[in-house]
Amino acid sequence: MKNITILIPAYNEEAIIDQMYERLTAVCAALLNYEFNFLFVNDGSSDGTLDKLKQFKKHDQRVQYIDLSRNFGKEIAMLAGFDHIQGDAAIIIDADLQQPPELFGEMLEWWEAGYDDVYAIRKAREGEKWFKKWASRVYYQLLQKVAKEKVYPQAGDFRLLDKKCIQALTTLREQERYTKGMYGWIGFKKKEIAYVAEPRAAGESKWKFSELVKLALDGITSYSTIPLKIWSIVGFVISLFAFAYLIFELIKTLAFGTETAGYASVIAGILFLGGIQLISLGVIGEYLGRVFIETKERPLYFIQEYSEEEEKQQKSNRDESGAS
Repeated sequence: MKNITILIPAYNEEAIIDQMYERLTAVCAALLNYEFNFLFVNDGSSDGTLDKLKQFKKHDQRVQYIDLSRNFGKEIAMLAGFDHIQGDAAIIIDADLQQPPELFGEMLEWWEAGYDDVYAIRKAREGEKWFKKWASRVYYQLLQKVAKEKVYPQAGDFRLLDKKCIQALTTLREQERYTKGMYGWIGFKKKEIAYVAEPRAAGESKWKFSELVKLALDGITSYSTIPLKIWSIVGFVISLFAFAYLIFELIKTLAFGTETAGYASVIAGILFLGGIQLISLGVIGEYLGRVFIETKERPLYFIQEYSEEEEKQQKSNRDESGAS
């Protein structure tokens, strides 16, 4: 039978991880033609999430867990999972149960039909405020205009990936990751399915507004250099207006003489041009900062504990004691 890995990044999900495990086991029990293993990536949780995972592991050998040395963020946590997937395909799902595991069967059907990336889009979001829905729609419209590759609106990380997609993603090692853009960049044959996003079954969302803004900026700056080009054009247009105004003032001075009036307009012009310069420097600095981070070439994550290595070590110890 084909082996499918269910990848679940988790951060402080003690309140909901039991429900998540029960839903996973129930859904996978009905899919008799596949072998499943559940790979949890504990992203530096400070609650009892890791203890729960260890309990699951004791009575279910399908459970695997990676305990990262600290909280690296979901993007890095998923990469850590990709690096340790050994099955024929992987299904990525969040631990908050907003994404229904019952969709696994449909994903596997399309995968068997020849699709390498079966991604699920949110056709509705239950329990979300209108502002977040509106901001998400506007963001994806903007991203599609500036991106060179195709953008898939409302498509997150909930998807099935063939092993060739997983292998491709593991070769992309940049520090500032935007995995949603990488799915489109690597290509391969894709299939879209839809679902209704449910409210969190328990606990609170770990995404703060500032983190969502950072993720949005990562998407735009990772997809294209359009922001740099825009400010180059803005600078060129302002320079043309400034040069034209300079000629106008020169002609006016030669024809009518000098005037002492105009202090307010001069200050307004200085402040306006200064503001434009600071904004453009900020955009350039954003890209330069990314270059600086990438040139350090630091490891993307460190693992505190990996269940399969622990199991291998215990088995080796048992074999050695038995031989003696």
